[in-house]
Amino acid sequence: MGRLVVITGASRGLGLALVEHFVAKGDTVYGLSRGMSDFQHENYRHHEVDVTDESALTLFFRELKSQASHIDVLINNAGIASMNAFAITPSKTSERIFDVNVHGTALCCQRALSLLKRSESPRIINFTTVAVPLLLEGEAVYAASKSAVETLTKILAKEYGHFGITCNAVGPSPIATALIQSVPKDKIDRLIRKQAVKRMAEASDVLNVVDFFAKPESHMITGQLLYLGGVSQ
Repeated sequence: MGRLVVITGASRGLGLALVEHFVAKGDTVYGLSRGMSDFQHENYRHHEVDVTDESALTLFFRELKSQASHIDVLINNAGIASMNAFAITPSKTSERIFDVNVHGTALCCQRALSLLKRSESPRIINFTTVAVPLLLEGEAVYAASKSAVETLTKILAKEYGHFGITCNAVGPSPIATALIQSVPKDKIDRLIRKQAVKRMAEASDVLNVVDFFAKPESHMITGQLLYLGGVSQ
C-alpha cells in the first residue's frame, strides 16, 4: 500500500520532480504551492497554500485530518533565495527569505505533527544548501536561513524522536531550477569547482537522498544533514 506524502513548493522545479517521483511509486501526494499546478494524476491533490500563511496552513492540515488518518512523509521543499552582497540586501528581502525558508518549514513541521504521529514510519525531510558549509559570498541571508533550518532539523530530531519521527535534511549543490536562474554562470562555475564532484546536480541526485531518508528501514537515521557534490561541513 502506498504512503501519504505532503510536499511543499510542489508546482515546479525540484518540487514537481518530487511529486512525479512519489506518485510514480504509487504514493498519494498532497502538493502545496502559492500557485496552481498543471500536473494531474489520480493520486495527486494540489492545494494553493502559502507556507508563510499560518491560517491557510492550519486550515489545510485540519482538512487533511478529516480525509486521511495519517501522514507518512513531510517534505519541506518550498524555499526562496536572493543572491546579493549583504551590504545591499533590502531588509524586506531578508524578511521574506526567513519567512518562507525558516518559518514556513517550522509551521509545516508543527502543524503536521499530529498526523505524523499516526504513521508507522513517519519522516520529515527538510532542505538546506551547500551555500552553508561553503560560506558563499553573496548568499549571506539565504545561507543564514538554511543554517536555521539545519538547527531546526537537528532539534526536531530529538524532540520528535520518541514519536518514531525522523527528521533529516538534504543540501543540494546547484541544480538548473528557477532558484538559480538569475545567478551568473561564472559564479555557478566557481561554486562547482569547490565541490569534490565537479558538475551540476540533477533532480535524480536529490531524489536518491530523499528516498533514503524516507525509507521505513531508515528509522535509525535522524538529525542528519547530507550535502551533495562531496561538500562537507
